[in-house]
Amino acid sequence: MMCNRINFVLKHFYKRPIWNCRLCSTIPQTNERDPAPFFFDGHVQELLTTLTRINYEKVFAIRRDGTQLEVPQYAFMTDKELQEARALLATKAKRCIQMPPVVKIRSDEVEVLVKEPELEGYEQYNLVFTDISFGKNNRDRLIVIREPNGTLRQATCNERHRMNQIYFPINGRELHTPKMFFHPYLSDLLDQGEFEFILDRACLQFEPDDPEYHRVTKEVYSYVYELNKLDALRSTRHFGPLVFQLAWEKNINKLLLELIDTENIEEAGALVRLYYALHPDVKSAQETIHEDIELIKVYAELNSLERHAISNAIQRYNKMQKERKKVEKGIMKAHGLIDNEDV
Repeated sequence: MMCNRINFVLKHFYKRPIWNCRLCSTIPQTNERDPAPFFFDGHVQELLTTLTRINYEKVFAIRRDGTQLEVPQYAFMTDKELQEARALLATKAKRCIQMPPVVKIRSDEVEVLVKEPELEGYEQYNLVFTDISFGKNNRDRLIVIREPNGTLRQATCNERHRMNQIYFPINGRELHTPKMFFHPYLSDLLDQGEFEFILDRACLQFEPDDPEYHRVTKEVYSYVYELNKLDALRSTRHFGPLVFQLAWEKNINKLLLELIDTENIEEAGALVRLYYALHPDVKSAQETIHEDIELIKVYAELNSLERHAISNAIQRYNKMQKERKKVEKGIMKAHGLIDNEDV
């Protein structure tokens, strides 16, 4: 629920038109554009949902979060009631995979309000003044610091985080960053395959524009991508942001090959369309191509460094499709459903 509220606030905050942390070398941080307007675009959201590939068994799987299990209910339904129940299930599934927002890392520049050297030495420690009025947004709440040298300044992001958590605590969020987000604990969790747990915990502990949130999520994404453990996050709310980050950094070739080899051509086409939506200035981005295979071919020819690998994957796919059609026609012929002339 908190993720939904954050999405709503940030979507409107970043509605106007058009991340310095340690990263794995496989996903370089070279893009200084603001990803938020692109991420919240309706077309991009549809593409990310398609790529997430909703699997009801995984979406509604039992989670180790202390939630009490509901007793299953059985009912006789008419066809109409069954359709309505399926539509309700689809809506609930989309709500369960509501993606955490992807926004630019916030600036931690501190605004100095006034320097009063005559107050220097009055106190040995910083004095924190916090507006605890109800109804205030935690991002905009007035929090200022009086330093021992007399300087009055706005609070840093870390100071703001701690003050907000003291006065308006969020259940499950800790005052200081848990050790699980640092090595060697983070490495142990990654090796155990606890990707979704790490990302869920990061969404709870950090704001989406927190540098630590970006550091942790990017490290998880890089680990998952390099070790080809994409299925661990597929059909979860974190797969969309992972794919968005890959496309944002122009690093989609491995995922594209995986989608072609597993014959998920619609998703492969959606991935290329996502790439073009985030990089409208690249070659062939303006061309209107409706066929997924043709779209992938054009991308491989003009925009990919893995042109031959992608072309070979497409050839294998086409060959497999022809063989499958041949087998299907043979089965239909054996059952007398078609004549020899139709084979």
